[in-house]
Amino acid sequence: MLSYNMDVEPRSRWLRTTPGAAALAQPYYCSEAGLFYGREHFATARTDKESYILFYTLEGAGLVEQNGAQVTLEQGSALLLDCRTPQSYCTAPGQKCWHHYWTHVDGPGVRALVPVLIPGQHLCPVSLPGVDVRSFFSNILDNVRTETSVSAIDVALAIHQILAAMAHQRLTGGAGSNRATVERAADYLRAHYSEPLCLDELIQSAHMSKSYFLRLFRQYMGTTPYNYLLCYRITQAKDLLVLTDLPVGAIARKVGFADESNFSTRFSSMAGQSPLQYRRSALQKK
Repeated sequence: MLSYNMDVEPRSRWLRTTPGAAALAQPYYCSEAGLFYGREHFATARTDKESYILFYTLEGAGLVEQNGAQVTLEQGSALLLDCRTPQSYCTAPGQKCWHHYWTHVDGPGVRALVPVLIPGQHLCPVSLPGVDVRSFFSNILDNVRTETSVSAIDVALAIHQILAAMAHQRLTGGAGSNRATVERAADYLRAHYSEPLCLDELIQSAHMSKSYFLRLFRQYMGTTPYNYLLCYRITQAKDLLVLTDLPVGAIARKVGFADESNFSTRFSSMAGQSPLQYRRSALQKK
């Protein structure tokens, strides 16, 4: 259900489209986009919609509410919101206007960034100083209804540029102590990758709950501690396969695997070929 008070200036724009095959093939696509020059009484409330909505404030401020929490979206700030959960947004109290771009977006690229931009379904406005967000949204509005392969790529790229800038700011611009904790954990995994490692000990040294540590690690490193360690071990094994003549079993032990069979299974799954096949193909390329 959607209800709204469309208190906007006549120059506002609201464009709708039905994403075709070319758009749906992209990691990012949109179904609606607009530029609203919202006045004092602009307001929208929605129970559910199968997409995310991306806001960016040009002037004034908006008030966004979801899951009992409220955030103010000030000038120069962006916000990604999951529309599958009831939400409302309006011109912020005390403001005469909320001039803002918006677009309903979805796709695997959007969903991959949700843990960073909507962690735990919390509303997280992101200030984007020095980022030309206007041009990215302008590109979306110019191409969203063209419905060609090229326009689908242009829209996807513009959405990616906005969301990537937001994610970069979230990961580098704040919560420095949390980031440092995760980076120390990753450093420890790389330094001790050849040894038996216990996740509980790693979490204990971080002085935080297991669930919080795992969420932070995934947010900053893009994967779980176990998968991060596994990828690092396989990378080291690739170097040993190419740069030494050690047998596979010896390499398995050197990179932290207890037995050759488990190592070979993991290696084949991640590299797409067995350790010996990888060695032969790498040496043939020299």
